[in-house]
Amino acid sequence: MNTERLEILRQRLSALEPSELEIIDESHMHIGHAGSQDGAGHFRVRITSARFQGLRQVACHRLVYDLVADLIPYPIHALAIEAKAAN
Repeated sequence: MNTERLEILRQRLSALEPSELEIIDESHMHIGHAGSQDGAGHFRVRITSARFQGLRQVACHRLVYDLVADLIPYPIHALAIEAKAAN
């Protein structure tokens, strides 16, 4: 597990003021994958934020990607996003 990358993601996503945030390092499931050969990681983000209220999923994902765009494709190769609006 790459604690430094997890912390960077947590800091960046805090801009969305999440009521819930879970970041899972799934890099171990992608060993041998072309993107992981250079050490880039695979992560899953589960995030709930009032900022997503009234937005379609693609707009929610865009907000997340905008905050981490400079980290892709390295040190993050893949980012799976599960975004929900806070009630």
